[in-house]
Amino acid sequence: MNSLISRRRDFLRTGSFWMAAAAVPGDALAISAQAGPPPGNDSQGRRRNPEQCRYNGAMRSAAGALVVSCALCAGLWFPFACAAQSQPQSPDLAGIAHVALRVADLEKSRDFYRALGFEEAFSMNQGGTPTEAFIKVNDRQFIELYPQRQSSQPIGFMHVCFESNNLEALNRFYLDGGLSPIPVRRAGAGNLLFTLAGPEQQNVEYTQYMPGSRHWNDRGQHLSASRISGQIVAAGIEFRDPAAALTFYEQKLGFSLDPPVHPGHTWLWLPGSSHQFVQIEPQAPGAAFSLFLLTPDLRRAAAELKSLHIAAEKRRSMLSIQDPDGNRIVFLKARTAGK
Repeated sequence: MNSLISRRRDFLRTGSFWMAAAAVPGDALAISAQAGPPPGNDSQGRRRNPEQCRYNGAMRSAAGALVVSCALCAGLWFPFACAAQSQPQSPDLAGIAHVALRVADLEKSRDFYRALGFEEAFSMNQGGTPTEAFIKVNDRQFIELYPQRQSSQPIGFMHVCFESNNLEALNRFYLDGGLSPIPVRRAGAGNLLFTLAGPEQQNVEYTQYMPGSRHWNDRGQHLSASRISGQIVAAGIEFRDPAAALTFYEQKLGFSLDPPVHPGHTWLWLPGSSHQFVQIEPQAPGAAFSLFLLTPDLRRAAAELKSLHIAAEKRRSMLSIQDPDGNRIVFLKARTAGK
């Protein structure tokens, strides 16, 4: 714990995110964390799948060894000090599995992410018409793009999905807490899934990657070494009533607030050791959904964006760009431990 606090304090001086680089098969940009649960029986007495245990541990690109502290970058306050938890302990989340965006022009958005080095793992189609494209950040994290099919559908953020290694237990925890999550089901891509209604009826989604699913079978593939980032570290979500959203995420979902909180920008730890975050911010004219990605070399990232003629705003250890629909993509500098 003392070493973690020390590194967080160091971040005050450097403005950088610490991460532990590790050899992860098939992905030089991914970040390793814990070894995951060992093979054997889980807490429910069920036999664990050894391959799933290795996958759950090795590709926890949420970077359990990622150490984050406080910084004031580009007017955003990142309050990442340890906070005492008075709420019932929620089952751990492995990290952010994906963010879903509705886009005005699917091909244009595909081209945008392809230019950044991200590959499309697979897509869903209905009657020959694409309904969803899965842009791969790493083996456990994706950006899902949904084309606008009706003019009444708003462009931009749809939902964030969190990964769990025990979806049934998580579902029961929320039920016991007075929420109404839908029952766990198997989704079209083959993973377990459930959703619940969040603040302001925003959909909150949870998944558990399963052997044989399209995500599982794509492990080690579609991971270009040229992609500008290998990890999603946070998602910024807008609310009309940020205070009510904060209460919901803390008291109902078990997220942890790290005070002090800069007005207008509230950051919450996901339960567990992923060291990933959700930013809660007020809905306002000109505001947009923000996706935060780690990159090991901010200078190189800036040069790549310049060569692609993508306008980027740089402030301290941060680069900010906009996707074709005005969502903010923010690149944060990551430092490997010991450097």
